[in-house]
Amino acid sequence: MKRLFLTLMVAGFSYVGFSQSCCSSASKADCDKDDMQLMASTKEFQKAHEEPLPYTHVSKAGGEMIQFNTPDGKTANAFLIKSAKQSNNYLFVYQEWWGLNDHIKKQAEVFYNDLKDVNVVAIDMYDGKIATTADEAGKLMSGADQKRLGAIIEGAIKFAGANAKIASVGWCFGGGLSLKSALLEGKQAVGCVMYYGMPEKDVEKLKTLNCDVLGLFAAREKWISPEVVAQFEKNMAAAGKSVKVKNYDAEHAFANPSNPKFDKVASEDAYGLAINYLKSKF
Repeated sequence: MKRLFLTLMVAGFSYVGFSQSCCSSASKADCDKDDMQLMASTKEFQKAHEEPLPYTHVSKAGGEMIQFNTPDGKTANAFLIKSAKQSNNYLFVYQEWWGLNDHIKKQAEVFYNDLKDVNVVAIDMYDGKIATTADEAGKLMSGADQKRLGAIIEGAIKFAGANAKIASVGWCFGGGLSLKSALLEGKQAVGCVMYYGMPEKDVEKLKTLNCDVLGLFAAREKWISPEVVAQFEKNMAAAGKSVKVKNYDAEHAFANPSNPKFDKVASEDAYGLAINYLKSKF
């Protein structure tokens, strides 16, 4: 699988071609994974991610870890910051491939402080596991079960309640999960922000979206390339849905302050677009 993927990358095939070739020769377990999970299993993708800088988050807004039930009979974890006032507005925050670490909790609190009167839920998609090395992150991300990911999101939606208005935001693996979340939220979805996450390419699925999408991508990366992003725009148009995209002259994970390749200028511009977009949805 790894050799096949690298060969296709060198040959310049699109990610669509990669998926088709993979599923024609790989195991069913691999074909149940999304494209970004398959990328995570390669050494090339792992080497593109430097280890996050150490950080311990102490919440000043009363954030705390909670558990909620999931439809598969299990429980899931999340970092919840409740709105100071009673509110049915919810922002779901989706982790990078490292997991729900303290950097994600910090960013969730940044959104909370800027949005006002919004419940912020940073959802743990790895059931308590957190990676500190690229090898660990690759194993967690590539090994994540799609049914379990969906169950966690569905559990979070039920936790928010039937009257909740939900927007989502995520980075890397979480960028794709943010879009998956918006699809599962149905009529409760009011907004979706994707930071350099793999887009859904099934037009029929995109037709079910109840909200528009803001996509913030890194033009220098080879995986979710400008070509992949352009195809996403075409697919959204074919689905009759609205998407606004900005490609930054930056590397993958440019908005992660724990990344040694953090791009402050691009990150601040992207955050400005994201927070203004989210404010308009609540």
